[in-house]
Amino acid sequence: MCNEQTVLRTSIIATIGIAAIGILFGILSGSFAIAFDGTYSLVDAAMSGLALAVARAIAAYAAETSPESPLHRRFQLGFWHLEPLVLGLNATMLMGVSVYALINAVTSLLAGGHDLAFGIAIVYAVVTFLVCAGMAWWETRINRRLKSDFVALDAKAWMMSGGITAALVLAFGIGWLMTRAGLDAYTPYIDPLVLTLICLVIIPLPFGTAKQALFDIMLMAPNELREQVETIARDAVRRYGMLSFRAYVAKVGRSRQIELHFITPPDWTVTPIREHDRIRDEVAAAIGGDGPDRWLTIVFTADPAWAD
Repeated sequence: MCNEQTVLRTSIIATIGIAAIGILFGILSGSFAIAFDGTYSLVDAAMSGLALAVARAIAAYAAETSPESPLHRRFQLGFWHLEPLVLGLNATMLMGVSVYALINAVTSLLAGGHDLAFGIAIVYAVVTFLVCAGMAWWETRINRRLKSDFVALDAKAWMMSGGITAALVLAFGIGWLMTRAGLDAYTPYIDPLVLTLICLVIIPLPFGTAKQALFDIMLMAPNELREQVETIARDAVRRYGMLSFRAYVAKVGRSRQIELHFITPPDWTVTPIREHDRIRDEVAAAIGGDGPDRWLTIVFTADPAWAD
């Protein structure tokens, strides 16, 4: 069964191959759209490599169980905070490359376009579309089990690349038919026009990922997680005769970070430490998600100043 790292590693190898072929065919055919497709893939490969490095660091931290290990002593809060940073950088880079390509495409349109070897361009577009569609389908299917944000973004990138090349197949096919029909005067506009339309479509696509990454970086509390934790805490306060609680939650990449401070009466009758631990276990089980990606702290105090 493939894990997150295997999927990302396979994607990087395929992306580098597509990027190299795209840049080569872009030069041979004279197509800015194909050259952009190759460049886009190259940027995506670099970002996938960075995502793979972070995924390996997170997995290594989770696998190392000894608190005295050099990894735990050096990075005591884990590597989860790197995940939204990489996702945000990835989405921003993809949008930035697309904006730059859009500017070049509009400039080329205004300058009268350029000639294009449609035969070479069509061969590239068909082969690349098949690879992109296959990778997008494979990663989407695998990620139903993995539920990885990295793999989800990578699959989206393959879908975007597939959409680009599908548009290229259609446009270059139309251009080839136009040359056969004697409409050569209009064919120089096809390549920059297609690139313009492609960029307008794909520029907004990574925005959702960039937005979620920003929320994670800013430690914004997800409404669903906050409501779940507060409901469980209110129930514990009522059942065990406590006064109130303070809940602090955040989602950072794949991790859920939760701090619960229960405020008790000064003469609270639950005194043995094992009873405190039993309540902690009960609350933790109700919250769920026990595993290496949950950071849960539960504190009892009679002084509200320790909770605020």
